[in-house]
Amino acid sequence: MKNDYKRLLAKILVLAVSMFIGSLLYSKSIRGEVISIQDGDTITVLKAKKQYRIRLDGIDCPEKKQAYGNVARKFTSDLVFGKTVKVKYEKRDRYGRYLGTVITPGGKNLNHELLKAGLAWQYKYNKSPVLKSLEAKARRQRKGLWSDAKPIAPWDFRRGVREKP
Repeated sequence: MKNDYKRLLAKILVLAVSMFIGSLLYSKSIRGEVISIQDGDTITVLKAKKQYRIRLDGIDCPEKKQAYGNVARKFTSDLVFGKTVKVKYEKRDRYGRYLGTVITPGGKNLNHELLKAGLAWQYKYNKSPVLKSLEAKARRQRKGLWSDAKPIAPWDFRRGVREKP
């Protein structure tokens, strides 16, 4: 009985610590109106007359000149353009963009929705099992870009574009 009690306390402690750490990771947020859609995974949010460029964390949508690039951009636009969203972020990237998770007015996670629709890859350095699972399901169902025989990852497309004369 004592060991069961100790195990329960240990589980509660682990849960409490992980929730605290999780809240620290995404403790910063921006709530504002989406005023611009650059592409499927980059938007601009206006909050109190200040613009914030947001890069959706953990995913990578096709580039504009790539197959499904404009489809991903339209999908993002349809979900959030002109609407007030909440962006949870941890840090900024080397270009000064906020790396974040965008929550729609209806409570949907835009990052997840793009993966579910087959309009994004899990970013190659991201290790989230949730994102991996969402991408894998879209692949199995051959949704969006996964209906192509050989879709090209955006990081490979960008590298190929830079190598052209």
